[in-house]
Amino acid sequence: SAVVPVVPATDVLPNDMQDISVLAKEIGFPLMLKASWGGGGRGMRPVMTEDELASKIMEGRREAKSAFGNDEGYLEKLISRARHVEVQILGDKLGNIFHLWERDCSVQRRNQKVVERAPAPYLNDAQREELCAYAKAICVKVGYHCAGTVEFLMDMDTEKFFFIEVNPRIQVEHTVTEEVTGIDIVR
Repeated sequence: SAVVPVVPATDVLPNDMQDISVLAKEIGFPLMLKASWGGGGRGMRPVMTEDELASKIMEGRREAKSAFGNDEGYLEKLISRARHVEVQILGDKLGNIFHLWERDCSVQRRNQKVVERAPAPYLNDAQREELCAYAKAICVKVGYHCAGTVEFLMDMDTEKFFFIEVNPRIQVEHTVTEEVTGIDIVR
């Protein structure tokens, strides 16, 4: 409802593999299996073809159950050449939302961020404005007030952005933005 693009995805997967297969075909391969109750890459599996769908679902569900106590998952379109880019947000209780530009966090190991860079070197000014406008639109829509981070994937083939999540807290990488902007986010 904030008119921000999201990656095409299913709802929580049913138990029947035939039903899952139909959903997978509707989105189209390649896909990414994700744990509904997950994080940190646990329960995630790339699914490149229909032939590996059942085995990847079983693997991901086992890992998700072990890690989170719940094996629910969903499928989303896999963006093969993606950049992970996030926008630092500050919101006050008067309804004002400010962004402190973006950080690139594409360098990852096991789906955990290793290197953060600001500004993202691959964005031009128009893309940077579009990305930050999307982040603000989400925060305005939900009445956000605090420091936080709005995360996106950028499809490098189409140059489109897709919203993935909001972290409603100060993340450890906030210091990168503090260095670039000179703004003490904690204060």
